[in-house]
Amino acid sequence: MMPQRVRLQYEAAVQHPTSIIGCQVRRDPPDSTERYTRWINQLTSDQLLTQVFTSHGPTVIMPTWFCSRAWFSHVGLFDEGGQGVPEDLLFFYEHLRKGGGVFRVDHDLLLYRYHPYAATHSVLEVTIWTHRVHFLEEQVLPRWKCFTIWNAGKQGRRLYRSLTAASRCKVVAFCDVDENKIRKGFYCHEESQERPKPKVPILHFQAARSPFVICVKLDLTGGAFEDNLKSLNLQEGRDFVHFS
Repeated sequence: MMPQRVRLQYEAAVQHPTSIIGCQVRRDPPDSTERYTRWINQLTSDQLLTQVFTSHGPTVIMPTWFCSRAWFSHVGLFDEGGQGVPEDLLFFYEHLRKGGGVFRVDHDLLLYRYHPYAATHSVLEVTIWTHRVHFLEEQVLPRWKCFTIWNAGKQGRRLYRSLTAASRCKVVAFCDVDENKIRKGFYCHEESQERPKPKVPILHFQAARSPFVICVKLDLTGGAFEDNLKSLNLQEGRDFVHFS
């Protein structure tokens, strides 16, 4: 970590005593996780709270965390279940449940090394997915009477199938830009025990209605998806959340 890290994060923690304080990072090797590193460093202050459901995990990464001992004890200890437990994600979610904030010091205060045998790779993707879906259902979906899943492809359908029956009933449509999916007209939940099996309409995104759970990965379409989303003039957190 950089020499000024403790001083700058301590000063921020004094001003934000119930927040986890993070910072920007430099990656080593520099090109090892370019998309993830951009996300870490460029989230706005609002997005530090609205993008907590994505596959990237905590919006300030655990190696950058700084908070008071009192707040740490209030949230509770790390889950020490061992290899395969996403202890940072679980702590982060509990922190948010207890009303904690998230603040980032916008200086590169950490050299964040990447290597393929890091312990983080021992956590199964399905484990992370299950925790994320549960947190989404706990924190967001109770506020919405109905919602649209943005992505009629693999990720959107997986989310739909992963929801509880009560949450699936709130899904009024999928939306997409793929004309082939839209032309099909609907998605049929074949695994459902309901009779008749649920059929969810597939609409063009411009014909769909908010709020949206977005299952399109950011920063992968050359800006096309981001432009489509921006054209709807929606407010992140209120009208949509990112899940992918």
